[in-house]
Amino acid sequence: MQLQGKIAVVTGGGSGFGEGIVRKFVAEGARVVVMDRDAANAARVAESLGDACRVFVGDVAQAAGMEGARDLALSAFGGLHVLVNNAGVGHVPTPLDEIDEATFDRVANVNMRSIYHGARAMVPHFKAQKAGAILNVASTGGVSPRPNLTWYNASKGWVITATRGMAVELAPFGIRVNAINPVAGDTPLLATFMGSDTPEIRAKFLSTIPLGRFSTPEDMGNAAAFLCSDEASMITGVAMEVDGGRCI
Repeated sequence: MQLQGKIAVVTGGGSGFGEGIVRKFVAEGARVVVMDRDAANAARVAESLGDACRVFVGDVAQAAGMEGARDLALSAFGGLHVLVNNAGVGHVPTPLDEIDEATFDRVANVNMRSIYHGARAMVPHFKAQKAGAILNVASTGGVSPRPNLTWYNASKGWVITATRGMAVELAPFGIRVNAINPVAGDTPLLATFMGSDTPEIRAKFLSTIPLGRFSTPEDMGNAAAFLCSDEASMITGVAMEVDGGRCI
């Protein structure tokens, strides 16, 4: 029960890696606000976990969305200790000069602007209580970019740099900030990253991962729970690769 008594907001918690993080947090004793734009999926996850969860339907790219999730955590559970910025989007592999502006803006808003809004909404609360943990979900793409995903890769590189900057600035307030870098997982975003989902394309992609499998929601949940727990109280500013050796 390494998160016993902790209250968390997890963005994109209604599916994929976010769902895995929510489920692990609850298993470890946390209470969680499941934030997602998909009301049905968020409700499905929360209802399966009972009183430990509440649903907040909102847009991470808008200040009101992150503020609303914060307010629900405080009103429903009486506190807030952890923010997991998991929500993210990609784009179909496309030459960098062919990505239209709307796609670029969507990637920047969800992958980058959301972290800014999350910090604006929740860091003052963490500062006031002189404690808090923020976990940003980046990507191996921010460390070892793949061709034709340049703007996605760049957004995740930004997340890693933001994580380090936040960690240095917020450490005097007792706030830790870390990131995890998953390799592609068998989640709703997989087909987006690969362009299409066929056995042949999967085999080719898996050949680049030394451990020979995709990241799973459970892998992300395990890493996230540790980094957000008091057991990691001396760890801040790291971008932990949870990638089966992909970046070696």
